[in-house]
Amino acid sequence: MDAKHKRRMGVAGAVAGLGAAGVGAAVGIRHLAVGRVRLRPDPDAAEPFGGLRGRLLAVTAADGVPLHVEVDGPDDAPLTVVFCHGYTLNQDVWHYQRRDLAAKTAGGDRLRMVFWDQRSHGRSGRGGSGSATIDQTGDDLYEVLRATVRPGAPVILAGHSMGGMSIMALAERHPELFEDAPDADAAPAADSDADPDVGAVCRVRGVMLVNTSGGDLAEMTLGLPSPLVKVVRPIAPSALRGLGRQAWMVDRARGLGADVAFVVTRHMAFADKRVSPTVVDFLEQMIRATPIDVIAEYYPALMAHDKAAALATLGRVPVLVLAGGRDRLTPAEHGRRIAEALPDAELVEVDEAGHVLPLEYPGVVTGSLRRLVDRVLPGPEEHGA
Repeated sequence: MDAKHKRRMGVAGAVAGLGAAGVGAAVGIRHLAVGRVRLRPDPDAAEPFGGLRGRLLAVTAADGVPLHVEVDGPDDAPLTVVFCHGYTLNQDVWHYQRRDLAAKTAGGDRLRMVFWDQRSHGRSGRGGSGSATIDQTGDDLYEVLRATVRPGAPVILAGHSMGGMSIMALAERHPELFEDAPDADAAPAADSDADPDVGAVCRVRGVMLVNTSGGDLAEMTLGLPSPLVKVVRPIAPSALRGLGRQAWMVDRARGLGADVAFVVTRHMAFADKRVSPTVVDFLEQMIRATPIDVIAEYYPALMAHDKAAALATLGRVPVLVLAGGRDRLTPAEHGRRIAEALPDAELVEVDEAGHVLPLEYPGVVTGSLRRLVDRVLPGPEEHGA
């Protein structure tokens, strides 16, 4: 090896050594910062996140994908609430609502709750090629309703993030669910074009949309400076596709970067600096459990999402819109647009909240949903029970 090459190797070794020292210092600082956060008093440390389970119900999507569905509450309850979770999550994001809603609703036995995992998320089966679309999630929700709610029975739909988009897709493809049930004694006219399935499913009486959007998600900035957004946005889809093709390697690496994932999750999903570290860990574990190729498959569908036309159908029933004032993924402006487009919508905007209101401000979500339940379903004294 000549002297010139040796000098190059020496310089490269020195640079590598300095780089390694810098990385080591950064890792140490990161561990210290995360450790300090986790040492704070945490009232949720003993909360059994992911441990609340209901009666399992086998539901199969129209294309054969098995959907994991769980039911809480009596089957003869006069009202069912169906919860739809968001992108990269699963039904456990509704932990606090599942725990508290029945107990905090006057006459808890009036209520039945249905939780399900979107295809390719949580415990549901993987969808086939090309099925990672918002329209498909709406079709899956339709099958869940058919399997879990009595024909003609009232239901409230609650959707967080992509789950709200699933509800919009359902409204676009099945507007009859948002109409009054036809008279059971009235025979259809011989030349009627009515859908023969109308009346064979439930009736949506109310909708809650949390941290979601009717479209234009390509404009989101993730809180990044505008110049950086212009660089990141065009390359994000191809970068995710590339990661998806190396899923095994990426998923292995994700498991090794727990502290980094904790910091990123806390920054991107929450706005409250005092949010429980246990809650942050719980959300990060849900995200990490979603394979990177699934994340890559759904990303283009989210960016192309446009269901503004479906809002007219949602407007036939009371709608509750909840938004986080510091939501980096679906900014509060998106919630305001939805509320402004609906004639009978209530907007609840939490200024110091991020993208996961069901976990960050569970009392606001549960209390708001309880009001919607009481509005949709009269109390015993009102219906003579």
